[in-house]
Amino acid sequence: MKKNLFFICLLVLGAFASCHSGSPKKETGDAVANEVKVPVPLGDPFIMLCDGVYYAYGTHSAEGIEVYTSDDLLTWKYKGLALNKKDSWADRWFWAPEIYAVNGKYYMYYSADEHICVAVADSPTGPFVQAKKEPMIADEKCIDNSLFIDDDGTPYLTFVRFNDGNNIWIAELEKDLVTVKKETMHPCLHVSQEWEEVWPRVNEGSFIVKHNGLYYMSYSANSYESPFYGVGCATATDLMGTWTKYDENPLLQKPGELVGVGHSAMFTDKAGKLRIVYHAHKDKNKIHPRAMYIGEISFANVNGMDRMRISEEYITPELVK
Repeated sequence: MKKNLFFICLLVLGAFASCHSGSPKKETGDAVANEVKVPVPLGDPFIMLCDGVYYAYGTHSAEGIEVYTSDDLLTWKYKGLALNKKDSWADRWFWAPEIYAVNGKYYMYYSADEHICVAVADSPTGPFVQAKKEPMIADEKCIDNSLFIDDDGTPYLTFVRFNDGNNIWIAELEKDLVTVKKETMHPCLHVSQEWEEVWPRVNEGSFIVKHNGLYYMSYSANSYESPFYGVGCATATDLMGTWTKYDENPLLQKPGELVGVGHSAMFTDKAGKLRIVYHAHKDKNKIHPRAMYIGEISFANVNGMDRMRISEEYITPELVK
């Protein structure tokens, strides 16, 4: 199943960055063909900066999770499968991966066959392997799992449950970053605003950052198939407490010529800017293949409180084939 004065976010994201089907075809033969550039074909995209290289992952291949690399966010190269389905619990529907560097290992949180999973690798390009071939929550379908490690080192996972349409929950993880403490599962967001009720009941694609002591959760609403898919924001003073949605949501919907914009994640670029990555439909008439776009996050002071803002301008990354 894609962001300036907020350097507290760097403390969280920097700790991690220390350091659908069909795949792009590679040129063969001795002759060098003219470069062909096309949009990066990822839904539910995620970008990690590690050791000066950007890595992008997302929903696309029926064979697993692909990885792309870039030095500048503008041009990207396909690097193959970071996760092969043979190394996963399931054999279909590989969606919405997020990758984090923690203690010298790389953890991929992703959905497979509508269950949340985690796989581990020694490199951002993989191979990622699910050591224990079972979902994180074996007895329930869930999707869109996203990791957040708080300042005290406690790991949390947000994810989507299907018990009120698609709605967002949070739970603590054990220190292994794999095991969900089920007794801590707590609801965060469900459909509650008029703009979210186009069709159907969907709140999904959560991502948390912390800025000046406040937690900010970006999320998406409406079906990914709808041109009115968009991104909203909610805040909380306590991760396990009440999350309050912005009255001015959506913060991003139909920017420029794009439609179907959503399932976002945030990352810090080489210049220290907080960025947002999201997908959009192929065009106004076709959903697939979805493509990856990159914008910027800022915080505006409104009545003495910082409010998240998402730029209407965006980068269109291109895959060099």
